[in-house]
Amino acid sequence: MDFNLLIIYVITVLMLIATPGPVVFLVINTTIKSGPSTALRTVLGTNWASLVLIVIAVLIISTSLVISPKLFSLISLLGCLFIGYMAINTIREALSLDKEYVFKQEQLVVKNGGLLNGFLIGLSNPKDIIFFVSFFPQFIKVTDSFNKSIFLLTLLWILLDFLILGFYIVFIRRVSTPKVKNIIVLFSGFILLVIAMIGFLYSFFELISV
Repeated sequence: MDFNLLIIYVITVLMLIATPGPVVFLVINTTIKSGPSTALRTVLGTNWASLVLIVIAVLIISTSLVISPKLFSLISLLGCLFIGYMAINTIREALSLDKEYVFKQEQLVVKNGGLLNGFLIGLSNPKDIIFFVSFFPQFIKVTDSFNKSIFLLTLLWILLDFLILGFYIVFIRRVSTPKVKNIIVLFSGFILLVIAMIGFLYSFFELISV
């Protein structure tokens, strides 16, 4: 086993996953609004989506499978609409909360987390398949076997994903006051909305140009 290559892979994955994006902001929102147990189910959902994307990427790498770029753009377009819908709900909730009951969990009705939502957010950008196709081959020589390397790289990805998103859950629960929680949810809702709008425009123009 090439441990130097493995260390580089771990550091790279840590940086990639820790960078705030739709998944991170969804986990933060869910932690604040619905508690750590629902946030954990959200993480399970995003990991489930990652496994699906990795399997497709491995099939592409090993069998030269070709998937229509138009299909990628169409699914990405729908995913951006879903992210935008969740972002608008989050912003509306954060703006409508009274000061007397800011983020009392028992009074929150709408929950934007959970296994299914985590899975859908994870699949919202199917172009992650292209990322895995281009990313994994750089580290495929970590062992002397293609299958062993794919298994090891996938396992480490899932474990590191759990570790980093779990850290976000614990950190947000420990440091946030009710007022700060409201600000975080409002901010992350706006960020999700921006991500959805940019992704939608990008996917739309790609779709009509294919």
